[in-house]
Amino acid sequence: MALLECRGLGKRFGALRAVDAVDLTVEPAEIRAVIGPNGAGKSTLFNLITATLTPTSGSVRFAGEDITGWPVHRVAQRGIARSFQLCHVFPALSVRENVRLAAQAREAGCWRPLGGARVLRRSAEAGDDALERLRLTGVAAARAGTLSHGDQRLLEVAMALAQRPKLLMLDEPTQGLSIEETDRAVDILNGMLEGGGPSLLLVEHDMEVVFELAHTITVLHRGRVIADGPTAAVRGDPEVQRAYLGDAA
Repeated sequence: MALLECRGLGKRFGALRAVDAVDLTVEPAEIRAVIGPNGAGKSTLFNLITATLTPTSGSVRFAGEDITGWPVHRVAQRGIARSFQLCHVFPALSVRENVRLAAQAREAGCWRPLGGARVLRRSAEAGDDALERLRLTGVAAARAGTLSHGDQRLLEVAMALAQRPKLLMLDEPTQGLSIEETDRAVDILNGMLEGGGPSLLLVEHDMEVVFELAHTITVLHRGRVIADGPTAAVRGDPEVQRAYLGDAA
């Protein structure tokens, strides 16, 4: 059974079809990249899957259950976590507190006074595990706002991972990183996923990152899917090469 199934998914803003009848599937243990030019509908697609936006048409099924129209917190608690194009960390809090709070938000009844000690203990354990997998344990006590941009991007991934999702969605995880930071991030993500991580749905403009990480690729153009399949096949598609990959292919 597929982990994520989007069928005929669409979103209109007036006359604009930002996402137009998109079919997309993510299997357990799969790493799928979504690529396309600016304005192709990639971030809108992410927002539809995570319930930040309500679809105009189509459906989203997750782990065999129709989650279309669910509120954001229920989708997150069901097992979908994401990062964003811009860093969403708490700069005044420590790195460890950032991941602990993210893990705590995943817990049912996480802010109730009764049973709070158990929730805090589980959240701390999940947060520390995420920091270890993202190689951030050495900066756990530092304030998040003092980290380099690259480490803040990794911290946001750790915050998502601390929620112990079945599907991890990363929106431009290497945006704004130097070549060295990008290489480090790819190495860390590869190691994290090889260690039994969740399925990954990735939006990324850096094609070398996509080719390094992704098993399969979906190509969007003007809100529609124009190519979909194994990375090697999509990379070799002449139309995709001309439109998006250029010399990277």
